[in-house]
Amino acid sequence: MTLCVLADENIPAVEDLLGPGFDVLTASGREISREQLQGVDALLVRSVTRVDASLLQGTAVRFVGTATSGTDHIDTDWLQRSGVDFAFAPGSNANSVVEYVIAAIAYSGNHLERLRAGGSLGVVGYGVIGAAIVARFSALGVAAKVYDPWLPEDSVPGYAELEEVLACDVISLHPELTNQSPWPSYHLLGKDTLALLCKGQLLINVSRGPVIDNSALLERLNSLDSPTVVLDVWEDEPRISPELLSRVHIGTAHIAGYSFDGKVKATRMLCTAMANSLNFDLPATKTPESSVQEPVILPSGLSFEDGLRTLIRNCYQIERDDKLLRAATLDQGPDAQAAQFDLLRKNYARRAELRGQRVLVQNANTAELELVSALGCVPVQSEG
Repeated sequence: MTLCVLADENIPAVEDLLGPGFDVLTASGREISREQLQGVDALLVRSVTRVDASLLQGTAVRFVGTATSGTDHIDTDWLQRSGVDFAFAPGSNANSVVEYVIAAIAYSGNHLERLRAGGSLGVVGYGVIGAAIVARFSALGVAAKVYDPWLPEDSVPGYAELEEVLACDVISLHPELTNQSPWPSYHLLGKDTLALLCKGQLLINVSRGPVIDNSALLERLNSLDSPTVVLDVWEDEPRISPELLSRVHIGTAHIAGYSFDGKVKATRMLCTAMANSLNFDLPATKTPESSVQEPVILPSGLSFEDGLRTLIRNCYQIERDDKLLRAATLDQGPDAQAAQFDLLRKNYARRAELRGQRVLVQNANTAELELVSALGCVPVQSEG
């Protein structure tokens, strides 16, 4: 019997990994309906699809997978009660998000220099991605203060209270979205907490839009002493606030974790889980490669910070995604704006990760080799 799989159109390489013998259908994640799932054995989604009884009850779906680290869009309790197997992809996009955060900091004035000179990095949430952020910046010589009240203090390096984290020079948000007491992350940053921030600080949100009260953030950004803000996630996506977009330093269309490497890793994790659940073998197929084939060149004589900027920009220019979002959504009506937001995600250009790339360093010194290693790259030395 042929197994039928319905996948969000933004999940790549499903057919490549499953091989022949499967009926693979695709659909817009926001438009997946119960009617489309009749006769479907497995459903693969991303964060834009709410999966619960209203979607699945009365269908033949036996397996659900989400190509995301977070699961706030999945009613896992209902799936368990209904005997539907479930898998997610924790860590698949962690490095993609890490490199987005690095790019955001590197593109935001002298924040990178300030961190390297002893400035403070605050991280909210010490899950897979938060931990990856802390580890990468530690390798770059930057210590972090971390707030995650859901974890034992001794399991979180640099544990600090929220007020301490919000006093840092750069603050990066990575909590799971939850309304659960006693520490809900929904509107964790509201009017009162946003008032603690000031000019000269950089706030980055790559977790979920409602972690910040966007109305309160817009009000805060209209003040003269407001912080610099980078948003990849927004309340009410895909209907984002054009006023808020016009006020942030960088705004992107929920693509921080959208590197091709991360997407394919998530697909592989889900297909492996699906094979175990539905009792079939995955073929030994080769997935598409996104890595830059030629070594990235790091010119000699650059400062540590400018060397880092040079390397990250070889794979990712964050300002391009900012310009695309502004061009596609500003001066548009709400419906057209929402459609354009989703089109940016659907048609997102293939983006390679810097980690794992070969870097050619001419007459490399110790600092340059340390930088290459800290970014997860492979140094290739040259005497030229």
